[in-house]
Amino acid sequence: MSRKFFVGGNWKMNGDKESLGELIMTLNTASLNDETEVVCGAPSIYLDYVRSKLDQRIGVAAQNCYKVPKGAFTGEISPAMIKDCGIEWVILGHSERRHVFGESDELIGQKVAHCLESDLGVIACVGEKLEEREAGTTEDVVFEQTKVIADNVKDWTQVVLAYEPVWAIGTGKTATPDQAQEVHEKLRGWLRANLSDAVADSVRIIYGGSVTGGNCKELAAQPDVDGFLVGGASLKPEFVDIINARS
Repeated sequence: MSRKFFVGGNWKMNGDKESLGELIMTLNTASLNDETEVVCGAPSIYLDYVRSKLDQRIGVAAQNCYKVPKGAFTGEISPAMIKDCGIEWVILGHSERRHVFGESDELIGQKVAHCLESDLGVIACVGEKLEEREAGTTEDVVFEQTKVIADNVKDWTQVVLAYEPVWAIGTGKTATPDQAQEVHEKLRGWLRANLSDAVADSVRIIYGGSVTGGNCKELAAQPDVDGFLVGGASLKPEFVDIINARS
């Protein structure tokens, strides 16, 4: 089964209307591979602005949300609010949410369930820290995180799995193509063993961690790497090169 290549840009807590407007102009006028699905994760305060300015061929994602539709949760946003801005996706379980803000696997699973019930697509992140990789527990960590996500998914057509080794995010270190392929292949094997062949064959597993215009083509050539979740480089013109990694 052919899986449509997926490239997400996670802008994190960066940009203002001026700089994001320039980036949007670059994306709107770029020649982008029609065979690649592109989604940009904007800061929540700019979601409405970005969706109104960005070409409709490019999706927009919130970078996080909460697990209920509304209520006394100061500072949070809900899937209903995200959808009201015309946004189609949300990034959940990013390592910064896990390790900077202390989000548990359980909370991330609850968010996944609520977003999918709200008909919002989910980019669900998993990945190990450097000490976990060095201790040889990468599979244990990634499978445990994936299981909690999987327990909360009924319809996998709305889910993209992002493997992001924490030690490679924003550090300039990138998993080698072989390292990325190895974990992606094992993740797909976990889906096959625990869910079904159909899910394993259809779910897109994308790689995140210091992806650049320079390394994207070699990573994209790996059979189980179905795209990228890009941090810093998604704020630069080279994001176009990453989108076109399979051109």
